[in-house]
Amino acid sequence: MTKLTLSVAVGDYDRTRPLIDGTVRIDGVDPIVMTLSPEEIFFRAFRDAPFDICELSLSSFAVKTAASDCPYVGVPAFLSRAFRHTSIYVAKDRIARPQDLKGRRIGVAEYQLTANVWARSLLADHGVLPSDVIWVRGGLEEPGRLEKVAVSLPPAVRLEDAPADMTLARLLIDGKIDGVISPRAPSAFEGGDPNVGWLFDNPIAVAKDYYRRTRIFPIMHLVGVRRELAERHPWLPAAALKAFTAAKAAALRHLGDTAATKATLPFVEEQLRDARQLMGTDFWSYGLAPNRHVIDAFLGHHHDQGLSPRLLRADELFHPSTHETVKI
Repeated sequence: MTKLTLSVAVGDYDRTRPLIDGTVRIDGVDPIVMTLSPEEIFFRAFRDAPFDICELSLSSFAVKTAASDCPYVGVPAFLSRAFRHTSIYVAKDRIARPQDLKGRRIGVAEYQLTANVWARSLLADHGVLPSDVIWVRGGLEEPGRLEKVAVSLPPAVRLEDAPADMTLARLLIDGKIDGVISPRAPSAFEGGDPNVGWLFDNPIAVAKDYYRRTRIFPIMHLVGVRRELAERHPWLPAAALKAFTAAKAAALRHLGDTAATKATLPFVEEQLRDARQLMGTDFWSYGLAPNRHVIDAFLGHHHDQGLSPRLLRADELFHPSTHETVKI
């Protein structure tokens, strides 16, 4: 059988590298692999869907799915996950606790970013609702960033655009905003500005407590297959899930080999052991069943924050062939 020549766009991570270097193959596919930043993949994917298989923002995917306007079907391979307690940066001279953000101005690169949905859910746990804040939208380090997908927010949510020539990082330094929510740290934080810090002084400890209480390891990105391709080749989404799962398993085997550290960082093996003690051996799980509670929680926050006009169900996000996988 002639293989399908398909474009595959993903970030360069240990869990995707076996697909990038060809160690793991997608059944029936001859891939043209592109390693791009998430920002570039998402921007292009939701503008004109040029990729056949690609990494996608969970929030943007949910926005488009709720609008019945998504060019991709989902595959429950979650290429990015992160606790977003480390994504809320504030002016420490005037913000000491989450409740201090009520009535304040918080910068976001895009209101609908997945990281921002999870971070706003953390603020809501402390009584700070989206309507309690003035949101300022703009580029973190480059001015003029736009939402990649259109959003229609409830009237109670106040969203302003940053001045056309200003970045969120600059506004934070100048005291024009009181905080930033971002998956990337603002330059003032990276540069050691004493007035810019995490909202949570010990975000890792807070995140571990959050996991113990909720059993949620937040999902950021999933994999998408172009809808018209999945309709013509209904075997393709399941084949993609099989390959991405095998690539992740290979990465974890590699990471767990203690003969020599696989990442340029001390205590990697110890951190891996700690993660397994806290979260179990399959701490970075793929598939719908083990992640349904995470996805349902996210979709609830997404709807509550005005990003999806109706409450989506987890099953709606993923191609039916990926809802269950073979077990031996």
